Amino acid sequence: MPHALFLLCQQRRLVQQSEEEAQQQRGLLLLRLVRRFPRLVAAWPRPLATSNSTRIDHGLGAKAVMTRQAPAVQPEIQEDPRNPEMSAEEGEGEGHVSSVLAEATDEEIRSFEDSLRKVKSRAAYALQQNVMQNRTQIIKISKETEKLKTEMRTLRNLMAELKVNTTALRTSSSKSQEGFGGDGLASGIGPGSGAGMGMGMSKKDKRSSITDRSALWNSQMQALYKSVEGSQKFFPNSLGRHVLQNGGPWIELDNATYKSRRAMQIFLLNDHLLIASRKKRKNDGPDARGPATKLVADRCWPLLDIEVVDMAGTGDTTVGRSKLADAVMVRGVGQDTFIYRTERPESPDKNLLMLNIRKAVEELRRSLQSEMEANNKAKDTINYFASRDPGLLQNTELLETLSDVKDMLIEVGGKQHNLRWVESQMDELDIDISLQNLEPAVARVEKLRGLARGLKTNVVAQDFITFKVEERCGKLAELILHRLAVTHGLLSKTRENANWLARLGFEDRARETYLATRREMINTRSRLCIFQGDLHMYIWEISFVYFKIIRHTVSCFQACFPPVMMSVCVKWAKEMVEAFNEILARQLSSTQRGGDEWNQCISRAKEHAKFLSEVGLDFQTLVGKNLVGEEER
Repeated sequence: MPHALFLLCQQRRLVQQSEEEAQQQRGLLLLRLVRRFPRLVAAWPRPLATSNSTRIDHGLGAKAVMTRQAPAVQPEIQEDPRNPEMSAEEGEGEGHVSSVLAEATDEEIRSFEDSLRKVKSRAAYALQQNVMQNRTQIIKISKETEKLKTEMRTLRNLMAELKVNTTALRTSSSKSQEGFGGDGLASGIGPGSGAGMGMGMSKKDKRSSITDRSALWNSQMQALYKSVEGSQKFFPNSLGRHVLQNGGPWIELDNATYKSRRAMQIFLLNDHLLIASRKKRKNDGPDARGPATKLVADRCWPLLDIEVVDMAGTGDTTVGRSKLADAVMVRGVGQDTFIYRTERPESPDKNLLMLNIRKAVEELRRSLQSEMEANNKAKDTINYFASRDPGLLQNTELLETLSDVKDMLIEVGGKQHNLRWVESQMDELDIDISLQNLEPAVARVEKLRGLARGLKTNVVAQDFITFKVEERCGKLAELILHRLAVTHGLLSKTRENANWLARLGFEDRARETYLATRREMINTRSRLCIFQGDLHMYIWEISFVYFKIIRHTVSCFQACFPPVMMSVCVKWAKEMVEAFNEILARQLSSTQRGGDEWNQCISRAKEHAKFLSEVGLDFQTLVGKNLVGEEER
């Protein structure tokens, strides 16, 4: 009895020791889980059970011993003092794991760890997807930003141009009111009292002249031609040419003595400087009316060919200095110089004239530079398109048209694109053709053709796109035709190839290629039939090859091509039957007509001709037609 009690006590101690060791192992495993997955453990759902529970241990006998479970092992977690929020989450995750896995077995702990790993992998995958999506959005936003910057830059340039034009209109309007307002000889173009350009202009006309620069400039030029005799021979009226300033009365000085020579008047245009002499008008009759003087054009220079110098302070003597204080020197082509002095020293005409000349020269140089840049850009455009597509060099008319058009834009899907976008589409089409992606290539050709048809108002872009598309369409059609010739025996492939060629507009080429390939196939298969002395067997093989292939060809043609082309297929089948009749006549030429062998061969050929009745053709009467007719005669 004491020995049994001793064994029972020893067994209980061993059980308690094993339970404590298992509890310690679970605690260490929980500690590793908490340290490895702190955030995922904190997000795990809470259990309903408490940490302390009652467990019943069964001993060796029937007696049950009620024991209380020891508190769960709380693994220590070192909190990061730099991130209190992270430390709190880790502590909360530790308590959560302790409460969840307090009574879990080793297998449950491993399954819990596996589930945490799966959650971690899903979270990592979701994070990766979010990163890729955000990257795509960032790229899209950056492209939109670049486009917006370009549009804002264009808008800024347009606003600057509008400001310049508005200032020019305001200045032109004020000058027309001041210079052509009817001041007679001093201010107007005409020397008389009623010859000014702006004489009699109402307020309504002035308002309309501000809104319509072309009409204002045209009226100024017409008034200048009318007031200054011979001025039109120096510069004809052209688009954009207009008068900037009527410089008023001037006096031409001698270059050596600075003495007055004759009375002159200066007119400044946007691209020329006109010098007109004032001469007395001859009045023959006593009742002659009009001004006493007239203006005659004397000299005229393009502004870019001359240099206008202010002569103030250049005199050598006091007298010369006083004479030249209000004078200007015009140095023209060939080092010819002319000196002019204003008749009104107190008037700001000279300073205003010098200022307007400088502005006009700067504007001309700027426009000339922009024109040169545009020409260089046009040359670059020609070189770009010619280098990318040498076929354009043969179409010189289209190439010259492309060089004349600046910054051509086409609208695609509500967005404006230039011709470089068309080139990018052609590049993608070339890639599809080279990789033999036939369906995307055919779809892209249809898209570009539809785009070209929609550009009815832009003939140049329409011709350019059509030229590019048709050039590549021919290459694509040749590729599909070769594929059709190779796979003509497969119904699905033939239907697919014929559909692509029909969408490209090559239905006739597809039909001709298919029938020619089938004809060649019949000839090849018939040559494989070798005559070995049995004429009946040879005719049987030849007729079987001919009529069987004709039947399959007609059947495939009906399934792959439109019904309107069926007449061509029937004609081809008749030609094949006639070719068979030639072979039949040549083989039966040495056989007695009407004999058993002759009749047997004819009947066998007609029996094989019944194959065509399956596709709606009845050519039995054509088989051996010439032979039968000769026998009857």
